[in-house]
Amino acid sequence: MEEALKGRTLFDQAWPLRWKLPSVAALGQNLRPDRFQNFKRTVLALPLDSSMAMRTRLTWEQEKYLRNYFGEKKFCLLYKASVQEFAGQNLLYKCQDQGPTMVVVYSEKYVIGVYLQEGFQENKVSTTLFTIQETGLSPCALGPCLPLSLFRYEETSDFFILLDKKTVTISSEIRKVLRLPSLSGDTFIQECEAFRCDELLDERKTRGIVGLCSNLLDALRNYKPYGDLVHQTRILLLGPIGAGKSSFVNSVKSVFKGSITHQASVGCDRNGISDKYRTYSIMSKNDSGPLPFVLCDSLGLSENEGLHTDDICHILKGHTPDRYQFDFRKPITPNHPNYIHDPLLKDRIHCVVFVFDINSFNQLSCELVAKIKQIRRDLIKHGILHLALLTHVDSLTWITKGDLLDIYSCNPVKVKLGVFHRLFGFALSDILVVSNYDSEWQLDPVKNMLILSALKEILYTANGFLEDLPLNK
Repeated sequence: MEEALKGRTLFDQAWPLRWKLPSVAALGQNLRPDRFQNFKRTVLALPLDSSMAMRTRLTWEQEKYLRNYFGEKKFCLLYKASVQEFAGQNLLYKCQDQGPTMVVVYSEKYVIGVYLQEGFQENKVSTTLFTIQETGLSPCALGPCLPLSLFRYEETSDFFILLDKKTVTISSEIRKVLRLPSLSGDTFIQECEAFRCDELLDERKTRGIVGLCSNLLDALRNYKPYGDLVHQTRILLLGPIGAGKSSFVNSVKSVFKGSITHQASVGCDRNGISDKYRTYSIMSKNDSGPLPFVLCDSLGLSENEGLHTDDICHILKGHTPDRYQFDFRKPITPNHPNYIHDPLLKDRIHCVVFVFDINSFNQLSCELVAKIKQIRRDLIKHGILHLALLTHVDSLTWITKGDLLDIYSCNPVKVKLGVFHRLFGFALSDILVVSNYDSEWQLDPVKNMLILSALKEILYTANGFLEDLPLNK
């Protein structure tokens, strides 16, 4: 065993040096000639990247079960038996001094695991057994026990894994708690993996997110509309009633103010709350004046009683004054006392953002979907750039706070984006997701990051519209 561990230490040292062939000779200079030749062949046969060989068998759903139970964890694969041999000493070598550790074995029908809260050490540690089946995760707390006792035969033990024999032994009492069939004999295992369980949002990562948000805030405060053609870029929010348009306005204002604000009225009744055309300037925390962009809120879209399509045209061209009271039965006309007859470029809309609830956009009526598609065709005809913003992403099934760090790579989000793309025709790159501030009392850096990232893309799109304007406009 001692010789094996020495060999593995040298073996591990060779990994990052594979691309430097001369270092192979340096590493093996203290070995006998016959052993050096074997060592050289082994090193040169290694893949360039260990991750090429180390792929977990855990599915995305199984990882979500684990995160939902054990907290926001990142599972770093340390050991895989089919790659590093079915040997208990190999697993122990890889898992020493790694902190919280999880060992998972795969049988033909089940996933069975052990979570060691303090990892592998000589003292007793808090231990939890679990199984993952189609119905979810079933836990069984063992209490404090010696980690090594779980990987060797003990006649009185209720649970142990023998990697050399590829078996796991579970008592009938434990099987009942784990919701496993009461089978006699051992369970054969096909694979075993061990993971280091890091905090997904540890202090270091949280500091990084706060730093990223600070950089985004600085960039957006220093944003300038293209060519100084206008003093403030105007962004129009359109979307079904209750989609989260006003909440997005409040969320943006909250992030820049540094505290939660609810200036735009938000409601949940079927007719919505925003029945007026409102233009919201965004103020910075240091009260240095309004920032160079304006968010324009409007009455929600619906089949019959929502925002009139002719009103949209008047808003886009800059004829509609702030605080105009909408009437779904008739649009604004030049006879209105506050109608803007000769709008300038600064009065026009420079980018449109369609806002949808990510949980319910696919439940909209065929009539409303057709109406939104027609609005999009009119925007394209007049050269007005537009994006889609999907709200409430944090309320999707399976999504946890840690997923918001890389939300566009999460399976449920990718599925939703694909469905939205097929339903409305937006390019995937033109679909943004956010988690608005709806009921929170304090700001969250992860939510801030999503909101600011979306706003940055919206302003870049608005600049694209301004850049494409004819020179005589």
